[in-house]
Order: sequence, then structure tokens, then C-alpha cells
Amino acid sequence: MRSPTQRLLSPADIQDIVGSPVLEAAELSGGGFAAVWRATLTDGRHVVVKVGPPPTARLLAYEVGLIRREAEYFALVADRAPVPSVVAASDDWIVTSWLPGRPLTEADSPAARAQLGAVVAAVHEITGPHFGYVSDPAPPPGPFTHPAPRPAGDRASGADWPTAFAAMVAALRADAAAWGVPLPPLDGVVERHADVLASVTRPALLHFDLWDGNVLAGPSGELTGLVDGERYLYGDPLLDLVSPALFRRIEDMPDHPFLRGYGRTEFDRSARIRLALYRLHLYVLMLAEAPSRGIGPDRHDRVTRLLTAEIEQLGSFGR
Repeated sequence: MRSPTQRLLSPADIQDIVGSPVLEAAELSGGGFAAVWRATLTDGRHVVVKVGPPPTARLLAYEVGLIRREAEYFALVADRAPVPSVVAASDDWIVTSWLPGRPLTEADSPAARAQLGAVVAAVHEITGPHFGYVSDPAPPPGPFTHPAPRPAGDRASGADWPTAFAAMVAALRADAAAWGVPLPPLDGVVERHADVLASVTRPALLHFDLWDGNVLAGPSGELTGLVDGERYLYGDPLLDLVSPALFRRIEDMPDHPFLRGYGRTEFDRSARIRLALYRLHLYVLMLAEAPSRGIGPDRHDRVTRLLTAEIEQLGSFGR
């Protein structure tokens, strides 16, 4: 089922965005937020065109203006990670070079996972100006902009990590309430562990969306690409250890190739609490976004069970 946030486009639309003749263009599958196309230009180049949601789409708070963030992320990590080069970008679309390889969802590769861990460790050395998301003034209305952009500062951020992370979770809970999405009781769960979150004092650059569909591997199993960086933020490096082992607890998997590449296989009490909190955040996000993506109740039930297990895990740690 096509997500309501994915804009319906034609090859002619892709040619208009690219701004030069296109020999062929076809939509790619695998994502659930933006419309993504591959195009071959008359000069022989292969490019990827990603276009943000249509003006009628209802989005989560942090997703408004999201597409413009991807070019920023690629520029920040270009000397540390195999990311595409940006051909052109606007507030609502981005054209990048085509990277070789297949996503790990189609061809698993322990070698690529280990190389990804090393790449992410290098990216985490980059320090941001604050904790949380990047916010800037809303763009003026135009053919590829949201009709009611939120003002600057609406994307959760803060001077410290406990403030920023609590705001991130609160924003998602507000989105879920607005959509009528039921969540398990969460009052006080994050706040009870503010002292543990406060141990994070450096805002590292985070990709956040490191699930297998965003990691490309070549025919020999080597890492060839890391894509979809528009959800980047600054915070605890451990947050980036959740999605590489989606729906599992990576701290209980010391032989996971990502951890070997990253250079960390041991986790103390503080790290385990934070990882549980970051899975909580991801599961709340997955529940809150489901209506906007047209996702049915099956995922809601599964993710709710996982979220409940993390809440119970956090309760077992006490204060």
C-alpha cells in the first residue's frame, strides 16, 4: 500500500525537477515517507530524485521541512561515510548521485555491517552546536513546500540532552494523541532517568535511521552506501545503536558485526538504561507515524508489545 506521504509523480515531473533531459525514470520501492525515483540523464549520469510529501499530507511535528535536512547531513559526513553527492536541492526535493549496491534488506552482509559500525563511529566524532534537531525559519510558500510550515524551534532541541530527548518523546506523544493512536502509560518514564541522560554531555552527530534499508552493500559484501540522512540530529551516540538491530537489544548481542566495527561490545547500567529509552523513543515514533503512512493494526500491536517490554525493562532498573 502506498503511503499518503508519498507524492504521485510522473517521469515528466522528474525531468522538471532535474532541469535537464531524462532518458528514463522509474520510482523506487522500499521507503515510506518520500517519493524516490532513479533517473538516467542524457549525459549518462544516474541520479536519485527524492521528493517530499504532497501539500495535503499530514505529518508528524518533526517531519515538516525534513527533506531539506538531507543535503546538510551528506555535506557534514562526506569525508567520513560513503554517502551520495548532492546534484541539486530545494526545500522539498533533493537530487543526488546514484550509489551502487543493494540494501541489506535484500542482501545481508556481515562485512558491510562491520564497516558501517566503523563509519558511524567516525561520524560520531563530529560535535554539534546543541542537542536535538536542527530548526530554522520556515520557508516561504511555493510549489514544493508544506502549506502550513511550523515556525522555527518547533523541532525538539535543547541545551542539554535530558531536555532535548524529553522534548522529542513529548512531541511524538502529542502527535500520537492528535492522531488518536493509543500508547501504553508513559508519564514520568523518561523523566525518572534524567540523571542517566545527563551523563551525555557532548552532542554527537547522529544519523538515527540506520535500519537495513538505508545501508547498501556491493557484490562482494562491502559497504557501498549510507542514504536517507534527513532525520539527523545531535545527541547520545548510543541512539544510533538501536536501528542497526531493529526490534532487538543490541547490548545483548556482543557478536553483532556492527558493534565489532564500532568498537564497543560492553554496556554498563547507564548505557543499558539509555538504550532502553532510545528504543522507547523509536517505538513511540513508529506508533505515532502509522496513520500518516496508512499502516494497519498489525504493526501497532507488535510495536506496542515491544514498547511495553521496554517500559518494564526500565522499571526493573529502578531510579
